[in-house]
Amino acid sequence: MTGRPAPAVLPPSPRAWLGLIAALAALMVVVLGVLYAGHSEPGRVDRWIIQPTADSVRPPWRHVALAMDFLGEPAGSAMLVVTAVAGCLLLRRPRAAVLIVVGVVMTVATTTLLKSLVGRTIHGDDNLSYPSGHTAFFTALALVVALLATGRLGLGRTAGTSVVLAAALVAGAAMGWAQVALGAHYPTDVLGGWCTALAVIPATAWLIDRMADRMADAGRRERR
Repeated sequence: MTGRPAPAVLPPSPRAWLGLIAALAALMVVVLGVLYAGHSEPGRVDRWIIQPTADSVRPPWRHVALAMDFLGEPAGSAMLVVTAVAGCLLLRRPRAAVLIVVGVVMTVATTTLLKSLVGRTIHGDDNLSYPSGHTAFFTALALVVALLATGRLGLGRTAGTSVVLAAALVAGAAMGWAQVALGAHYPTDVLGGWCTALAVIPATAWLIDRMADRMADAGRRERR
């Protein structure tokens, strides 16, 4: 007797759309990286949105921004990851738990690599800024939670894609606002971080599903 296969972390219904979105997001990351490589000042788009180095947010919104920023720091992000993994395990979604850990690690590693390659700085030569790691992390976590919800609710292609994108947009906007308001990043850094998560998480989810399915198939063949 064999158990039911674990549910996919990348639901079949929105898979094609999310693959296209991931490809476009990756292209945007590259384009922005090329445009702002080696820069140490805000670009035209940054100046049009806000002066990102002004650090002008005032209480009580400054406290909100600082709280959001903490969630992207090592202690805050670890707390969120542990909570999310525990939730996935309670819901008996081991693949989602794996995606949270692997997806977050891959997203943060990608932003770290890109910062070194692009070399854009803010507040001095030692503060690499593109893309925003805080924004990438928070968006990645929201994407995984949205993918889990889409699978559990059995949403179709349009509804599932909408839920995933809405979650990514809300999370990215919230963390991105905090980073720009605190003067930690340029607005285009935030956009780059958001797109990094959109590119990395669907690809990582697809790989996890492929590997898990192959392992399950191998186990079934051995039991025959």
